Order: sequence, then C-alpha cells, then structure tokens
Amino acid sequence: MTNCVLCKEDLTPSEGELIWRGDYCRVILVNDPDLPGFCRVIWNHHVADMSDLTYGERDHIMSLVFAVEEAIRDVMDPDKINLAALGNMVPHIHWHVIPRYQDDAYFPGSVWSVRTQETAKATLESRKALAAKLPNAIRSAISQMH
Repeated sequence: MTNCVLCKEDLTPSEGELIWRGDYCRVILVNDPDLPGFCRVIWNHHVADMSDLTYGERDHIMSLVFAVEEAIRDVMDPDKINLAALGNMVPHIHWHVIPRYQDDAYFPGSVWSVRTQETAKATLESRKALAAKLPNAIRSAISQMH
C-alpha cells in the first residue's frame, strides 16, 4: 500500500526513533511529549490483521511486544503499561506499548481520549531522561529472546 504511514520506514525526528529492526518487525520510540517512553512494534510488511500471520509470525511479534513491555517497565517504572492494537485508522499490524502514570495527561482514559490534566514539567523532563535509556534496554531485551 503506497499511502500507509506505517509502511514508510524513514522517520523524521518529530515522528520518533527507530530502535531496532529485524526481518519481520521494527521497534520505534515515538516522539510524544506527553507520553515519554511510548513505543510501537510494527510489522514490516503491509498486513492488516494478526490472523493474517502464521502462528510463528504471531509468536514472533508478540515476543517483541513483551520484550518492549519488560524493558519499559524496568526503565520507566510506570504505574501500568497499556498494550493496544487498534488499526482502525491505519490497517497495518502494529502494537502500541505505552507506559502510563496516574499523573499523565490522559489518565485514567486511553491515550487517545481527551486530556484530563497537565503533568508537571519537571516530571515530564525526568521521564524523558528515562526514556532516553530505552533504546539500549529494548535492544538488550530483544537480544535475550534468541
């Protein structure tokens, strides 16, 4: 699909940072000022639904999602991790792995809901500093999968 934003692999800094790329998937650290540590695990080929994958491919992407989740938990110490695979706007397999805090801008709703509060600037800066450690932590977690 030529107009799919997830098929495009060249990211601008405002979109995020490629952390890891394998033959089937890649991991992106999303540049979201309200949600430091927000990552996406993206299937490299344009496939719409998990049931379109083989069982082995499903296991592979979910193993990556769990490795990213564990790294985020270890580095960011969130109150909760949200895992989401909606695909309503972009029908291309991708998982959102999002550290959540009781003081984040959208709590207690989803990150796509209306902002409910402002996170203190110092708190966001501290979380951004932690998120800067995620690329190495995620690559390490993925290397331990094999």
